[in-house]
Amino acid sequence: MAEILDGEHHVIVAAHHLVRALEANKHLSNDMRRLLGDLDIHLSTMIRLNEGEAENNREIEDRLDSAHHTIMSLHSKIWDSSPVIDMEYLQAVAEVQRLTEGLRNRPLNGSSRNKELFDQSQSILQTAMDRLQDELIHILVQNKQCFEHPIYEESIVSNEDDSVENTERSSSETDEYVMDLIHPDVIPQIKSIADIMFASGYDHEFRQAFVGFWRDTLAEYMSILDIEQFSIEDVLQMEWKHLNSRIRKWRFAMKSIIGVYLASAKRLFDQVLGEYGDISSTCLVEASKGPVFSLLNFGHAVSIGPHQPEWLFCLLDMYEVLADLIPDVDTLFPDEIGSFVRTEFHELFTRLGDSAKLIFKELGNHVASCSSTTPFANGGIHPLTKYVMNYILCLAEYGDTLDLLLRAQDDVGRDIPRHLQSLTSILEANLDKKSNLYRDCSLKHIFMMNNIHYMVQKIGDSKIRQYFGDDWIRSHIVKFRQHAMCYERVTWNSILTLLRDDGKTGKATLKARCQAFTAAFEGVYKNQTRWWVPDFRLREDLRISASKTVIHAYRNFVSKISNSIGEKHIKYTEQELGIYILDLLEGSSKSLNHSQKR
Repeated sequence: MAEILDGEHHVIVAAHHLVRALEANKHLSNDMRRLLGDLDIHLSTMIRLNEGEAENNREIEDRLDSAHHTIMSLHSKIWDSSPVIDMEYLQAVAEVQRLTEGLRNRPLNGSSRNKELFDQSQSILQTAMDRLQDELIHILVQNKQCFEHPIYEESIVSNEDDSVENTERSSSETDEYVMDLIHPDVIPQIKSIADIMFASGYDHEFRQAFVGFWRDTLAEYMSILDIEQFSIEDVLQMEWKHLNSRIRKWRFAMKSIIGVYLASAKRLFDQVLGEYGDISSTCLVEASKGPVFSLLNFGHAVSIGPHQPEWLFCLLDMYEVLADLIPDVDTLFPDEIGSFVRTEFHELFTRLGDSAKLIFKELGNHVASCSSTTPFANGGIHPLTKYVMNYILCLAEYGDTLDLLLRAQDDVGRDIPRHLQSLTSILEANLDKKSNLYRDCSLKHIFMMNNIHYMVQKIGDSKIRQYFGDDWIRSHIVKFRQHAMCYERVTWNSILTLLRDDGKTGKATLKARCQAFTAAFEGVYKNQTRWWVPDFRLREDLRISASKTVIHAYRNFVSKISNSIGEKHIKYTEQELGIYILDLLEGSSKSLNHSQKR
């Protein structure tokens, strides 16, 4: 191409010499002489312009060659070298960028040499940009910091075998902080690459590499957290224990990724791209939307799941996590670019709250529907009572959240007490129905006494007491004590009647009364050693009361009849009766012979 240009120049010079020779002819007319003069001036101007452009092109070519040499001579990773080498490379790239911009502003159709130089500069610039992309990824890979997420310990606690599962929650678990995702020393290097690539019109290529790296890094972190993608069908078909475990991991992942990881990423993206308008926000959205929407989709699947009571605590936990993170989400995605993330986040927050509120309000119907066809063995604490009471105790941890969810309803501030007291009333009504399944009236009262005492004990010793109040506690203490007195009356009154002096002193009558008492007591012993009063103090109170009543009456009875019928017809001493009464309500069937051998 250079030879062609030189040839064109020689033709113009030769034409100029010819014109000069013609002008020397003295026989030319004036018109011809003027024409040749104009042509002489024009050719002279062309010669000067061609000589200047050629000189300028040679300078540009030399500068391009020098910059190209610098760009191609460094075979190792540039930023692994010295700062001087880094600067030389960036200066060379900047030189090519400036030359390319200058050549772009030239009229390319005016000279084939201009187009050739422009194409050459574009090729060198493309090579430099490819090299910078590789350097960018290398710097990110070599200097990525290990993401040490905040420690979050949780365990499943169980108050009883039949209790509701709940998660221990620490006040420090939501602590937020920002950490370095990349070594701080290399941020200026990354920014310098961004600046030169943006200035060269390769902003798309920079964003593609930068966003792609952090998208992959976040995907790796999701894998470390054991977060998988599940369809709605997958979630709805999960066994409860597996789903509960997944929800706990989801909660931790939400806190780590939104509260810490993305907050750290936003700071880094702003440091590198903050001066380019909304580019930083756009890149953050592109890098994070996949994992974030995976988490949100799991939350949506849980929110539409079956509204069973055991789901309530998981829903409330998820709801509280999102409530804590909403300010972070609004800060991370403040622009129109991230509005769809904010919208999805807020929609999930609302749906979780609505689902939790629905389950809470339907608890009473669930308890009422738990029917039985057979009496609960030995009159102990029914599993339904344990379930409901431990469920209520767990709700104490969510009082503020439930209050917020119910605040839009009637009786602001009284919804939780009203709902909880209604729930215990429904439980009592259900227990009363179950007690009617017992044939033995005494056992019915034992059953009701045990279960109401359990309710009082659980509520009175917990934070949930504030929602019931002292009046509720006192009234239910009265209830279980009434059942205790009814038990004593039904169990012992008929037996004590046999020990009262009815004025009949005949030997046969006294023997019959003594035998009847023995048989009645043995019947009580046989049945009531199987019956179960779990609370030690309550059990002791019942046995002490029985001992005082029965033994006192038995002592008086024996003292009056022993002379008449002889001691051989009196089967048990008062000391033996006292020992036998101590066997009652232990929940383990015993024989009188067994007791006598102790």
